[in-house]
Amino acid sequence: MDSLGYASYETPWTVKFRSFLASFSDVFSNFGTHIGESYNHDRCYRSVQMRLYTLSKRQFVLVFAGFFMCFAVSVFIGVAGPPIVTEHDVNASALQSPKVENLATGPFQLRTPTLSTFNQQLWLTSKIFIRNPKGDTIKSKFTMSVVVEGQVADSSVLITGERTHNHSRTLHCNKETCNDLVILHLGYLDFTTYLVRVMFFGISDKYPVTEVGFSFKMYNPTFTQLEIWFRFVFLVLTFMVTCVFAHSLRRFSIRDWSIEQKWMSILLPLLLLYNDPIFPLTFLVNSWVPGMFDAVFQASFLCALLLFWLCAYHGIRQYERRFMTFYVPKVMIVGLLWISAVTLASWQEYNELQDPTYQYKVDTVNFTGMQIFFFVIGSVYLLYLLYLIIRAFSELRAMPYFDLRLKFLTALMFVVLAISIAITVMRFGTGVLQDNFVADLATHYKNSAEFLSFYGLLNFYLYTMAYVYSPSKNALHESHFKDNPAFSMLNDSEDEVIYGSDNERNEERTRLTKPVPAYQDSDSD
Repeated sequence: MDSLGYASYETPWTVKFRSFLASFSDVFSNFGTHIGESYNHDRCYRSVQMRLYTLSKRQFVLVFAGFFMCFAVSVFIGVAGPPIVTEHDVNASALQSPKVENLATGPFQLRTPTLSTFNQQLWLTSKIFIRNPKGDTIKSKFTMSVVVEGQVADSSVLITGERTHNHSRTLHCNKETCNDLVILHLGYLDFTTYLVRVMFFGISDKYPVTEVGFSFKMYNPTFTQLEIWFRFVFLVLTFMVTCVFAHSLRRFSIRDWSIEQKWMSILLPLLLLYNDPIFPLTFLVNSWVPGMFDAVFQASFLCALLLFWLCAYHGIRQYERRFMTFYVPKVMIVGLLWISAVTLASWQEYNELQDPTYQYKVDTVNFTGMQIFFFVIGSVYLLYLLYLIIRAFSELRAMPYFDLRLKFLTALMFVVLAISIAITVMRFGTGVLQDNFVADLATHYKNSAEFLSFYGLLNFYLYTMAYVYSPSKNALHESHFKDNPAFSMLNDSEDEVIYGSDNERNEERTRLTKPVPAYQDSDSD
């Protein structure tokens, strides 16, 4: 045997060195994550397993089908419901007390029908008809004078307004019909009846006025009852979903929650405010305060939703989310949008309290500046969001489970945005971008579907995310897997089944590089 050289064979030193490096690499891989403090690793890498990871394709289809079904049911109920606005039309030629002698000037003395708190608000609009046989397009300025007086129920005493309100208006006429003019708007009703005296000054005699039509618009009391019930239903459902979602996360530390779960714990309470739990106070207190709170609640929820989209796309793999570098830029962009929305709402509300005939056109310069500011900030937000979406997909589309989170978040977000834009365009048309959009916003409602579609869409959107982002059934047993699912989310993930795990590959490599022992004779020899 010695003559053949087997007993004198020794393993080359290069093979021994390679084996030593492989063993050291295996040890470092197994214990490297424990070199630092476990708290930092848990905070950065660990998260609660979401139901999203365990859904099959069929269950995904059922989730989206359930979302669309609930939304469709709310729309169908709205279509079958009563109209939002009820109108009471009066022609100037039919007025008898006093009878109008000059339709171009007036005065026009109008009395509203009997009102209740369920009518919520009151608008008075007018439309002027002229004799224009040539079909010319006319644009002229004139002055409108309005006096508003209130009358208590079962009383002949009129509470006279403090002063006469005079404002300039622009009349646009095409052929024989002119544009609608908003004469006044009352945000809440103090009296059961109002007496309005209107006069026009400066309308050109070149085109004689043939008729002036007035229309009182107010909320339909039947719709108000429907609104109260559905706000209550959505409020109860949101409260139940919030409690169930919080209960499902009670066993996990908050630092183990994923970024989606943390944001859902913020959005669901804000959705409670969006559904306005103090809405019934509108009918108990004759004040502008409940309406102002409603506007603030809606603006706060919508801006929080915008902030969630930014943080989700940026932070889905951003482990270190420092407040100054991660949150402050996003809060500044969305905060400016929130300030703009609340300022516009409060500004209009305040001026209407001082002057029911107020419109933004009285202060065109400031309103135009605010409008430009709002659109600029909105454009910056859209560009930033688009940048984060593109970067997230370019970096994470090939990583298991990360791409699943991105695809679900993006698909549901685009569904909500598409439906919202479609509803807005169908309701207002191109008026969204016109100057008179804000002033005439609340006079374009047609049926209850327009109310229920928006409220149902956002509520069901949050309910769907709460279900998908809630912990899975085996989340408690998997509560220590890392937030990077591409490495160690599940022990039997698809990658490990197909390609084998890292440990298996390391063991195989070690076995192949293990030195071959010298040949020894058996005892039998």
